[in-house]
Amino acid sequence: MARVAVFVAIVAALGLPGSFSVLGAVPITAQTFGVMLAGAVLGPRLSALAMVVLLALVAVGLPLLAGGRGGVSVFVGPSAGYLAGWVAGAFVTGLIVHSAARKPAIWRTALATVVGGIVVVYAFGIPVQSVITRLSLEQTVLTSLVFLPGDLVKATLATLTVTTLLRAYPRAFRRTWLSPREQDASGADVTR
Repeated sequence: MARVAVFVAIVAALGLPGSFSVLGAVPITAQTFGVMLAGAVLGPRLSALAMVVLLALVAVGLPLLAGGRGGVSVFVGPSAGYLAGWVAGAFVTGLIVHSAARKPAIWRTALATVVGGIVVVYAFGIPVQSVITRLSLEQTVLTSLVFLPGDLVKATLATLTVTTLLRAYPRAFRRTWLSPREQDASGADVTR
């Protein structure tokens, strides 16, 4: 539970610098970087739980979202789908990173942060934003492309952070992966 609390705090702290809006009502924040990190470090279940706890704290009024936003009203605004996407995105990121018996290679971590932290979050966020802003889905997709460069930077930073953490402090991941020799001896899948 302490690890879950740490990542709730990390995602909340990443909202402290605030946010800015470009071409729309959904703010650009650093908090999705925390979602990617939580998924990669905690794994699917605990990272999703961390996001649920964060959103529950926001729902009761704590100003933990970028710009000091909090309360139930954020769940009916244009960014509501993105918030729900944080739970699914963290889960998918964790699922991909922790899916094999081998320590995750940099490409698997990068794939996880892009698929979970960007594709899944957008898959939840864009349709809800479209409904709330009354723009067509196509228009919303086009306006949401403004987020993509920043999200790719966050995915890159998350990948580098996780790769460094794997080398420097593997105990942070609360699991152990087989070494290549152990995996070869066990007969498990040896593909990377």
